[in-house]
Amino acid sequence: MRVILGIQYNGKDFCGWQIQPNGRTVQQTLEDALKKLTGENISVQGSGRTDSGVHALCQVAHFDTKSTIPPQKFACALNGLLPSDVQVLFSMQAKDDFHSRFSAKKKTYVYTFYQSEVNLPLTDDYAQRIVGKVDVDKMQAGAKYIEGTHDFKCFLASNSSVKDTVRTVYYCKVKKKNNLITIEVRGNGFLYNMVRPIAGTLLYVGEGRFAPEKVKDIIEGKSRLDAGKTMPAKGLMLKKVYYKGVKFPKIY
Repeated sequence: MRVILGIQYNGKDFCGWQIQPNGRTVQQTLEDALKKLTGENISVQGSGRTDSGVHALCQVAHFDTKSTIPPQKFACALNGLLPSDVQVLFSMQAKDDFHSRFSAKKKTYVYTFYQSEVNLPLTDDYAQRIVGKVDVDKMQAGAKYIEGTHDFKCFLASNSSVKDTVRTVYYCKVKKKNNLITIEVRGNGFLYNMVRPIAGTLLYVGEGRFAPEKVKDIIEGKSRLDAGKTMPAKGLMLKKVYYKGVKFPKIY
């Protein structure tokens, strides 16, 4: 039986999703809980490998089991074994050919800034502080150049070995509410660390260091050196993963 999990986690104290030799990870935490629950050595496959410090509103994962536990009961059973910074929102049975990573069609990420002259402890775990004025309208104007199908090599981390750097971004929206500024990006896939330099580039636009149209030049130039800095992981959240023909409960 193949089971789908919808997982929410605070990435602050995790070294990312993927299992590592020395470090607490979301994948290992889930697999340890499943071992206690079923007695099986189960491999949990996620829709993507979020980095150290990155959060997830709803990460999607799957696993195979011989357990007789009903698929929809795994969420409640696992939550009784999991720590408070990672919880299962829902569980359901999947078709045998479903794969959380390879079946995914779209993903949405959100990067959050907060404007404040002082550090705000209750906000700082989930957003990056910025001081001073930023022009959100100019940030949105720059974000429009990111939409579409492009070679996004300019936003690729230097230590990545990926060969194909062409991706499609369906939308890139910048919004402000009170002291929070969010950049929401939906695409058919993302390069390693892609959203964090996008956030850094658009912040430079908002601060007046870059003109909005420079974003177009940066993408066409394909050089990571031309783009803005890679923003800290704590402001990034995987919001949603989309699949064809799969409907998830909306409980978050």
